[in-house]
Amino acid sequence: MSRRVPDFLTMFDRLLASPSVSCTEPEWDQGNRGVCELLAEWLQALGFRCEIQQMPSRADKVNLIAVLGEGPGGLVLSGHTDTVPFDEKLWQMNPFGLTVRDERLYGLGATDMKGFFPVAIEAALAFRGARLREPLILVATADEESSMDGANQLVAAGKPRARHAVVGEPTDLRPVRMHKGMMMEAITVTGHSGHSSNPALGRNALEGMQQVMADLLAFRDELAARHRNPLFEVEVPTLNLGCIHGGDNPNRICGECELHFDLRPLPGMDLEDLREVIRARLGRIAGQTGLGITMRPLFPGLHPFAEDAAAPVVRAAEEFTGYSAGNVAFATESPLLQRLGMQTVVMGPGSIRQAHQPNEYMEQFQVEPMVTVLQKMIQRFCVDGLS
Repeated sequence: MSRRVPDFLTMFDRLLASPSVSCTEPEWDQGNRGVCELLAEWLQALGFRCEIQQMPSRADKVNLIAVLGEGPGGLVLSGHTDTVPFDEKLWQMNPFGLTVRDERLYGLGATDMKGFFPVAIEAALAFRGARLREPLILVATADEESSMDGANQLVAAGKPRARHAVVGEPTDLRPVRMHKGMMMEAITVTGHSGHSSNPALGRNALEGMQQVMADLLAFRDELAARHRNPLFEVEVPTLNLGCIHGGDNPNRICGECELHFDLRPLPGMDLEDLREVIRARLGRIAGQTGLGITMRPLFPGLHPFAEDAAAPVVRAAEEFTGYSAGNVAFATESPLLQRLGMQTVVMGPGSIRQAHQPNEYMEQFQVEPMVTVLQKMIQRFCVDGLS
């Protein structure tokens, strides 16, 4: 039977060759429509019904929902199509194309995570023409690396609907059922500029920010004292002061300063509760100093992810890989798929140690085992229709 799609390495190469960097900095930010249209072309040739779902903000940013079969249950294989920015000077090969060297598949997004899609398609090939009791659904999202807008758009649209999902982030083929959440917030301190020779002529926003930073670090210690999960390598919530910008000249009192920070809560911690506590603490500092202090989210935030250890999709992933489901420090779109009603596990080829790095690669020896695991998942949840 003819494949009707390109061979594995050709698919891998063509996906890498379609640039899809997403970034909060406009000069880097690109669309992902080209990647999703390639995937739609191949999946339609295999009998999938494909829907391109456009983001409200830009015509060149889209999600793809591809469905094989009918019914309300089934299995979603999900991944994001965007990559992070890159430093071309540090790459020893073309980032936008596949280089096969020393049994490694190199390219920007090879492991995080364009490379998951050829693996998923290879797995799906075995079921072309098969009778599915429940549908097989492939989902490809936009902007996971910058805003989670793609996955949030799925939630807003209320689709796809399925019982089970595999998010193919790089986990070295080991199932993951928990990760921390993610908040990225900006705090702006507004004072009053003036001549530096007389502090009474202004209110220094940088000095106010120093108090804000000290309070955030104290809050970090309080969180670590109150919240702990020994299943994680870093057992406590983390708070990182990431970047700061303020002032314009040494001889002027700083009139405005902005800090960006990152907070990674454990499962069971609520993002809005954390924001409310931080805003209250900032309000006290504002009252003491007379400075204006505001906080805004840099993106809506991602809730922590925790799937029931007894969930069928988790048990199946453990059975087919031979590994117990664990946890990771990085965030994924899994909590948003859970909001659509899916029991979810994170599991994919490649290592997170290679993600966001120059000369990113996937180990070639992981491809065939991952295809086999996905075929077993499809057999169980789509062909056999088990729940």
